[in-house]
Amino acid sequence: MMSEPIVSLRNVTKRIGRKTIIDNVSFDVPKGEIFGFLGPNGAGKTTTIRMMVGLMSITSGTITIQGKNVAKEFEQAIRHVGGIVENPEMYKFLSGYHNLVHYARMVPGVTTERIREVVELVKLEDRIHDKVKKYSLGMRQRLGVAQALLHRPSLLILDEPTNGLDPAGIRELRDYLRQLTREEGITVIVSSHLLSEMELMCDRVAIMMSGKIVDVKPTRELIGSHDQAASYLIEASPAERAFAAAVEFAGASAVKAVPEGVEVTADRDQVPDILAHLMRTDVRIYGVTPMRQSLEDRFLEITGGERVG
Repeated sequence: MMSEPIVSLRNVTKRIGRKTIIDNVSFDVPKGEIFGFLGPNGAGKTTTIRMMVGLMSITSGTITIQGKNVAKEFEQAIRHVGGIVENPEMYKFLSGYHNLVHYARMVPGVTTERIREVVELVKLEDRIHDKVKKYSLGMRQRLGVAQALLHRPSLLILDEPTNGLDPAGIRELRDYLRQLTREEGITVIVSSHLLSEMELMCDRVAIMMSGKIVDVKPTRELIGSHDQAASYLIEASPAERAFAAAVEFAGASAVKAVPEGVEVTADRDQVPDILAHLMRTDVRIYGVTPMRQSLEDRFLEITGGERVG
């Protein structure tokens, strides 16, 4: 059962002229969850995020953060939010540290000790006193995350946070976001075009198409679990005999011949019985691998092959 939502969108619509950009979008995000936005270019992910942080007006519907209406109680709502929308903007002629100090002066209660904490969290200790113009894009992303966390927000919104990060940096960010939600109860909303990262990072994923939410589900449910009917690769020899025996047991529609042996679609509980049947026909079994549907597979299935962006 979900806890009380940190963020709630109800029938949110955005029109520009006669064109509907966001169409009747509704969802809740509870405390301590990493919630992901996926969708092809122009689906409305960034527009939705911009409305959530007050950078774009809402045509109709409501967005609340910690129970505060973003349109009517903006200051009370936004004080709970830290975020990077599109690219983090910094003063390039200042050091990373002085950028954080400058931001801290605008937010009550941010101490020197807190600045040190966030610098360590994003692992910029060795470069924090260098000028930002010398930073790589990945370092600027990490500095942006540090800035967003200075005032201890309950909600962190990140639009394409892995842009410019190398694989090690992406993993560090993913692990850090997990740590934030687990240890501090921070809620994270993240958009990304990296499907594999969203699969590893997010608790739930919303798929957007043409300004509408097509599906919102837990990541595990979206990609399917091993308890449901799934495909299994059975490495077996001789392959021809394995195929004939598998067809005899499971039916031709559930069996596919492959060079390694056979692929069988079946419930998890049926797999031991299929293997036993193959061995009774003198088929040698070398391995069984679940062929789990990835988030990318599911995304392409839902969106009809649209590219992500």
